[in-house]
Amino acid sequence: MKLCAVQLQSFKGDVQANLERHLACIEQAAAVGAELLVFPELSLTGYEPTLARQAALPVSSARLDPLQAACDRLGVTVAVGLPLPSPDGIRIGMPIFSPGTARQAYAKRRLHDDELAYFTPGDQALLLQVGEHRLAPAICYESMFMAHAAAARENGADLYMVSVVKSAKGIREGYAHYPEVARELGMPVLLANCVGPADTFIGAGGSAAWDRHGQLLASLDDHSEGLLVFDTATASAVTLPLALQRG
Repeated sequence: MKLCAVQLQSFKGDVQANLERHLACIEQAAAVGAELLVFPELSLTGYEPTLARQAALPVSSARLDPLQAACDRLGVTVAVGLPLPSPDGIRIGMPIFSPGTARQAYAKRRLHDDELAYFTPGDQALLLQVGEHRLAPAICYESMFMAHAAAARENGADLYMVSVVKSAKGIREGYAHYPEVARELGMPVLLANCVGPADTFIGAGGSAAWDRHGQLLASLDDHSEGLLVFDTATASAVTLPLALQRG
């Protein structure tokens, strides 16, 4: 099975422009056989906490219908990033679109201190069945705690799917932590990070895949948009460029 981490720059608060670029990514990934794509944290709006409340959309929003249509047509599952409204406040959400089935959503359960003024934590774990694999989503800060991945493994996950927005410092820390997750839990890790401006910093790319022994299979650079395609059958990964309009 082929899984794809999308390394992408998002336009600040511009859901429509970002949506169109997501659709182009989905087309390109499906053309090389990807069956699942994961995008960076809050990819449809950019990681912009101060804009999250005004940009939030429910997972059922008709504005997201093109994503569902693409998944239905191409037979792929797609995990994107979007602020989601809830009765308790705005959550850092991961809407998930699968062909021919109801939309799902995961929300980040452990927030960084800087996020608490803008977001409320999610309260439910999620296991995503795609083909023969059970994937556990994780969103940025929470993925840096071994307990999060360990709980997912205990619940039956066999792959850790991490969506982040990390600076150069954050990526260095991730490159120390995620191989340890893979080795200790015997669970491959797929990481999707952004590039370009995000809140007060610059996304540092480095999207990557590690096998269940913690070996780095492939990674993208720190500034280019691209696809990383991880083949679980062969425990191998390749990187591919993206050619997208930047507006």
